[in-house]
Amino acid sequence: MSSAVISTSAAQGRFFVFDTESPPEVCPPFAGNARKPAEAQPASSVRAAQSAISSQKSTILANVAPASRLSLRPLPEMISSGIAAIDSLAGGLPRGCLTEICGPASSGRTTILLAALAAATQRGEVCAVVDAEDALDPQSAVAAGIELDRLLWVRCAENPPQSPSTEKAKSKARSRSQPHDEHSLEQLLRAADLLLESGGFGLIALDLCDLPPQTARRIPLTTWFRFRRAVEHTPTVLLVFERQSIAGSCSSLLIKLGAAETEPAAEERKKPTHARLFTGLEITAEVLRSRIERKPAASVVATFVGKTAWAG
Repeated sequence: MSSAVISTSAAQGRFFVFDTESPPEVCPPFAGNARKPAEAQPASSVRAAQSAISSQKSTILANVAPASRLSLRPLPEMISSGIAAIDSLAGGLPRGCLTEICGPASSGRTTILLAALAAATQRGEVCAVVDAEDALDPQSAVAAGIELDRLLWVRCAENPPQSPSTEKAKSKARSRSQPHDEHSLEQLLRAADLLLESGGFGLIALDLCDLPPQTARRIPLTTWFRFRRAVEHTPTVLLVFERQSIAGSCSSLLIKLGAAETEPAAEERKKPTHARLFTGLEITAEVLRSRIERKPAASVVATFVGKTAWAG
């Protein structure tokens, strides 16, 4: 190795040594570990690698089924809702699915609830109604044909019997900490979880009609997803009655109700308003969402009449 010594005025008495040759490699590669470039590899090895890759691709493609041959999920069993117009419009009520029925006040929600319960109990099925605001009338239920011995009525707005002093103290504490509507909603969700987990019910109805929409919308979407998964693959029909749709994409069927505007008969128009007897209501129903027939819901409206008990 040759070297050169350089002395400068800026560095008096200091010498700098510069090597004129490049330094040797510290760790030269071992000849036995050197890999041959791709050009130097034998042609047989390249062909073998290409064959292995082609075979692997063929195996992967063979395990992937085209969309045209995918197995379709069987359609759920449909049962009668008790109203012929609803059955012809939506095909009935699907088992193992969550169905929403929404509409404003006096739009026929109670009519469908009573008709569905009557049809289910007459088939010998045990049903449950989770009532958020204690709105179910047992006399109207019997008049609609519901067999009460096959009906479980969960009254979320009613408190268990307590002594007067204890009940008064608890009601005051609850009014300060939690509003009445939120307490009823919490009880409804707890009861729904227990009923869905227990099984054995042909129909479970959640009545949220009398809850304010802002309170019902506080139910998280994960709760509806849990309900949908709990009722899936079971013979239970899960019905949710409400003012507005709140379950979103978790519901398999969404029916919107409304009151049809009809003119009274000529003889009824002659009578004063306080002398007219209410005998029924003409109701319109429209399917807004249906995931059962695997096609968009048609804009078809069905009409039926809900009659009072005294009108037959």
